[in-house]
Amino acid sequence: MTMRAMVLTEVGRPLVLRELPVPAPGPGEVLLQVEACAVCRTDLHIADGELPPPRLPLVLGHQVVGRVVALGEGVEGRLGARVGVGWLASACGACKFCRRGEENLCPEARFTGYHRDGGYAEYTLARAAFTYPLPEGTPCASPLGCVPGLSASGATASCGTGTP
Repeated sequence: MTMRAMVLTEVGRPLVLRELPVPAPGPGEVLLQVEACAVCRTDLHIADGELPPPRLPLVLGHQVVGRVVALGEGVEGRLGARVGVGWLASACGACKFCRRGEENLCPEARFTGYHRDGGYAEYTLARAAFTYPLPEGTPCASPLGCVPGLSASGATASCGTGTP
């Protein structure tokens, strides 16, 4: 199965529409069918080379809203859930920053649309622990994925669910 994605293939050039394989979720991951992905200035910094991409080709986009369509090993009960994905894709969970709730400062932090392919595609992968549920019918969506310092629990509280 394939999907369409807008891919950064060369810094300073327009994104290129590509047909790519739909990725399979690994342990602890979910596969999302992307509903929306906003454009953030960080995406433009990466595309322009002001923030050098760690690899090319790269699918940008870290303000993702999607539906869980497949579960990786160890992930339970989320098929069909509407979730958001933000800039922070993963963190170690053990360092002083993670223990203080400042995972974005973790030396092992990885970021959506930078270290991991992002949401400028029909499907994307995310670590299940770094997604946040979005209630049906709410106007809040992808821009919450880019609020500085906002954790998954903070985003869901802002959306009105109160729990991650």
